Amino acid sequence: MPCPPKSDDLVFFVNGRKVIERNVDPEVTLLSFLRKNLRLTGTKYACGRGGCGACTVMVSKRDPLSAKIRHFSITACLVPICSLYGAAVTTVEGVGSINTRLHPVQERIAKSHGTQCGFCTPGMVMSMYTLLRNHPQPSEEQLLEALGGNLCRCTGYRPILASGRTFCVRMAEKPEKQTLIFRGERVTWISPGTLKDLLELKAKHPEAPLISGNTSLGPAMKSQGHFYPILLSPARISELSMVSKTSDGLTIGAGCSLAQVKDILAERVSELPEEKTQTYRALLKHLRSLAGQQIRNMASLGGHIISRHCYSDLNPILAVGNATLNLISEEGTRQIPLNEHFLAGLASVDLKPEEILESVYIPHSQKWEFVSAFRQAQCQQNALADVNAGMRVVLKEGTDTIKDLSIAYGGVGAATVSAQKSCQQLVGRPWNELMLEEACRLLLEEVSLPGWAPGGKVEFKRTLVVSFFFKFYLEVLQELKKLVKFMPDSHHYPEISDQFLSALEDFPITGSQGVQRYQRVDSHQSLQDPVGRPIMHLSGLKHATGEAIFCDDIPMVDRELFMVLVTSTRAHAKIISVDLSQALDLPGVIDVITAEDIPGTNGTEDDKLMAVDEVLCVGHIICAVVAETELQAKSATEKIKITYEDLEPVIITINDAIKHNSFLCPEKKLEQGNVEEAFEKVDQIVEGEVHVGGQEHFYMETQRVLVIPKTEDKELDIYVSTQDPAHVQKTVSSTLNIPINRITCHVKRVGGGFGGKVGRPAVFGAIAAVGAIKTGHPIRLVLDRKDDMLITGGRHPLFGKYKVGFMNNGRIKALDIECFVNGGCMLDDSELVTEFLILKLENAYKIRNLRFRGRACMTNLPSNTAFRGFGFPQGTLITESCITAVAAKCGLLPEKIREKNMYKTVDKTIYKQAFSPETLIRCWNECLDKSSFHSRRMQVEEFNKKNYWKKKGMAIIPMKFSVGFAATSYHQAAALVHIYTDGSVLVTHGGNELGQGIHTKMLQVASRELNIPMSSLHICETSTATVPNTIATAASIGSDVNGRAVQNACQILLKRLEPIIKKNPEGTWEDWIEAAFEQRISLSATGYFRGYKAFMDWEKGEGDPFPYYVYGAACSEVEVDCLTGAHKKIRTDIVMDACCSLNPAIDIGQVEGSFIQGMGLYTTEELKYSPEGVLYSRGPDEYKIPTIADVPEEFNVSLLPSSQTPPTIYSSKGLGESGMFLGSSVFFAITDAVAAARRERDTVEDFTVRSPATPEWVRMACADRFTEMIPRDDPKTFRPWSIPIA
Repeated sequence: MPCPPKSDDLVFFVNGRKVIERNVDPEVTLLSFLRKNLRLTGTKYACGRGGCGACTVMVSKRDPLSAKIRHFSITACLVPICSLYGAAVTTVEGVGSINTRLHPVQERIAKSHGTQCGFCTPGMVMSMYTLLRNHPQPSEEQLLEALGGNLCRCTGYRPILASGRTFCVRMAEKPEKQTLIFRGERVTWISPGTLKDLLELKAKHPEAPLISGNTSLGPAMKSQGHFYPILLSPARISELSMVSKTSDGLTIGAGCSLAQVKDILAERVSELPEEKTQTYRALLKHLRSLAGQQIRNMASLGGHIISRHCYSDLNPILAVGNATLNLISEEGTRQIPLNEHFLAGLASVDLKPEEILESVYIPHSQKWEFVSAFRQAQCQQNALADVNAGMRVVLKEGTDTIKDLSIAYGGVGAATVSAQKSCQQLVGRPWNELMLEEACRLLLEEVSLPGWAPGGKVEFKRTLVVSFFFKFYLEVLQELKKLVKFMPDSHHYPEISDQFLSALEDFPITGSQGVQRYQRVDSHQSLQDPVGRPIMHLSGLKHATGEAIFCDDIPMVDRELFMVLVTSTRAHAKIISVDLSQALDLPGVIDVITAEDIPGTNGTEDDKLMAVDEVLCVGHIICAVVAETELQAKSATEKIKITYEDLEPVIITINDAIKHNSFLCPEKKLEQGNVEEAFEKVDQIVEGEVHVGGQEHFYMETQRVLVIPKTEDKELDIYVSTQDPAHVQKTVSSTLNIPINRITCHVKRVGGGFGGKVGRPAVFGAIAAVGAIKTGHPIRLVLDRKDDMLITGGRHPLFGKYKVGFMNNGRIKALDIECFVNGGCMLDDSELVTEFLILKLENAYKIRNLRFRGRACMTNLPSNTAFRGFGFPQGTLITESCITAVAAKCGLLPEKIREKNMYKTVDKTIYKQAFSPETLIRCWNECLDKSSFHSRRMQVEEFNKKNYWKKKGMAIIPMKFSVGFAATSYHQAAALVHIYTDGSVLVTHGGNELGQGIHTKMLQVASRELNIPMSSLHICETSTATVPNTIATAASIGSDVNGRAVQNACQILLKRLEPIIKKNPEGTWEDWIEAAFEQRISLSATGYFRGYKAFMDWEKGEGDPFPYYVYGAACSEVEVDCLTGAHKKIRTDIVMDACCSLNPAIDIGQVEGSFIQGMGLYTTEELKYSPEGVLYSRGPDEYKIPTIADVPEEFNVSLLPSSQTPPTIYSSKGLGESGMFLGSSVFFAITDAVAAARRERDTVEDFTVRSPATPEWVRMACADRFTEMIPRDDPKTFRPWSIPIA
């Protein structure tokens, strides 16, 4: 038997250490290698698609042309390890460590309070570190660019940016030429050293793709199952990175990264006169927003062009700019135009299989030639365009006659679309209004998009086709105006109205600035007492160095196996059969776990862990594969054959559920006064609807669990990322039918939760535990981002109907609201969410006659669950929409209606709980004052009078947020405090560190109570073995109730130490502890807090369900582009009632982070479902949480100085959730701007309130001549790509 050919050794460097890897597998990514082989777990796995930046590392390579070392940030999840031959990789561990020396980047991000859960922090550090290696004193623009590809779900970005701003001003050997070959089990990676070798290999393996940055091929191979047995890497071919400048154009090597292309074009623009660089400037405009910095560093120009994605930002510009592709093969060279035929993939003008793209020639533009680029995406940065365009016109010299015209669009077809026919018909026409009208008509005919087009947003895309051309029309007129200045006798061109000029300006990407205000501690407070001081997060420095250990960072344990879940592909079906045979035959596959393997109970009757006989949604868990490696387990899932029989009905939307009377629980109702009688006595009545979409938790750390079975007594150790370890413990106990005392759940820290890790981790823990018991092996289960988003559910989408009766002066006399939430297929938390939603609907308003009703709909979608705010952010949007509607009918400003109807004196809520609104009014007045609301409102109105295509909007929103669970037993907490003989103290409590700083606050409490420095105190982890029967860390009360338990334990210990201290008052803490030990005094105490009384009687409609309220107000100002739907957040001011903050730095971080998360809910975070119930939005490419570019330009947060004293630990308040709803101030500012546009256009009918206010919704609501001219389809004639589920 012949020997298999030898694989070359892979040689590269990691943190200065040489790595020689023999028999390397080309399918292994750098991220996997760093985490599993080198145990460098600081680099995190969060999305696997290069879309979040959590796995950012720095790569340093020798530039073959300049011979200098180039440092660039990359996302390690996409980089094949074989591409790194001769490169140097720096991870966060190589930057600095708490044990040796911290780098200033690490120190400053921690001390600026730029970390909360800390899961994204190593990626943030590496992006900034790479920037500083290249630019020791970067500009603000460079900092924003560097962080544009990094997502954070906790902080709201402001403190991260602040840490980076402190740096701003206002390696590897030369690789050999030999061919390197790396052979894996399935894939061979070949990296030739010369162009000649590459061409020979391409002729020999014509089907083998060239893989450069792997930013296109990598995700396709992962998500679409593309497979190539041979991969060719051109990374070491210097000819592919050549740049050539000539008098008529620029030739750029196909191997240049997009980041290098950006630098090359910027340099050329600075060297040449403006008229010659039109195409280059258009390309630069898109290169600034195309993907994130890491992807631009990796993706090559050639790869971008050859991929021919329909959404490509550069191809439309290159096509209209008459770019030429220089091809090369063993046969020689040839040129083909980068035109519509090439972009459509026509074989006659495509690369031959043996050819490669060597370089791209981009000609200079000429005088009287104008080139522009346009794009509109869900958000400004790091988002694929909905529609983009390149447009070029050449006018006859000195005239306005069109000599040549080229227009190409992306996002409106399967490939880039060229509007060739329209352009030909417009040649010879003058550049004026008549031509504009004709061009729009022709473009809409030629660039046709069917109603069922993939990606949806059809009418929006049609509108952008003509809106972009109108922008181009104005831009050319503006350029002609400049030319005319130098040509006194030239042709007269149409004038642009001053009102239209703002349409020419794109919103710039700017960094956020702001002020954070809080009350200083009393001057008499001991310097050692940390309560009330802005103490840094306990794990902040460890987050920044990558030394903070998360669940999946725990090293692989002996005999460990990996588990992957298999889920339903049908929304409602009977399971006919499950064939496991092919999967079990695969190498490395140990077993497949099904419901039959569960020794105890399979969840509850209404909420099964694993499907039996019937599936109720796409994503319903059916079984789980257990294998030796993750790759083997994933391969096996594809071999499991499940036969279904579809069942009726399939209910996806709230409307479907209402029609089929499909509900999860009885209606919840609250009523006061006489609503019907009040409606008869009012001046006016308005009725309306509100639709609020769902929201994905998008915690940076996906759901994960490690179950380790012990050798005796059926004991299990479970390491899990959860907000409720006791619930995991109980669920595993009932699933395995073993006592709770045999199961210990450990939680060190959680990489974000937001409610999504309250209930669901118990499901994954239980399934993994069944696998561990059946196989006798430890089981690790880590969900992919796409599976996490598919399976776990999120915030409940809501449909609300309101009827509001009011007097002409704006006083609301009656309000009737009916809400329906989409609960999904099982109950989960839907009944509780509905209850809380109804309880909180009144928000800050005293309305004498109220009726609130709520139902949770049962649909064939994954169960929705707890999410920060718990119904309040959706429900209260209806209430505030009523206020806006009343204001419009009365001809008054919304803030006047809010003031008129707000609680003014001590009163009772709709559920009869008494409270004083004094702090609410203070927050409102402070916010009005600090935001200079009234003067800025006048400036907004003035701006709107002067600008037709841009509108500003402003809104101020009050908030009364109830904290806690509506049940006394859920407010109890316990703690265990040990004092050791050296005086050091170990604190354990029932709360879980989710990034909210609970451990930091607990040590602040213990420090004050024991009167010792925080440095003497330590928290190890949360464990069910030390503190049993804990309650979920949720409802904003974690720090409060656990703080009371820690306080109680410390006070018990001090009481025991009192005689010793009295006897030796001058002694040290260590002396007292030593003496206590000698005298046999117990130095360990359990602290306990019984909880706040809380109850609600739904039959009577009254109770005291909440311990206290948090009040606040937020004012936001935005500017909207009426032609594209884009918006810019100009300023936000928040005033929040924190009473006596335990830690103002952490509390402000919670306010900022929840506000930005709420802003995402109301503006960009859109979940798309197919009519069959399949979730399309399953990763950061499709689902857009806010980025660093989305933070308001000015962002001010003030904690209101304390006034009242709530019954809480040191009169502090829990601020984890309340800021979420304040994000709606951005939503209402956007609708205010839209209303201004509609008034100016005489569009009088009311528009239905829909959240999120995406660019699509905003553009179509700003109805104008362009939205009027687009063709519209009859919905009955086609099946849409996606449907709204609310």
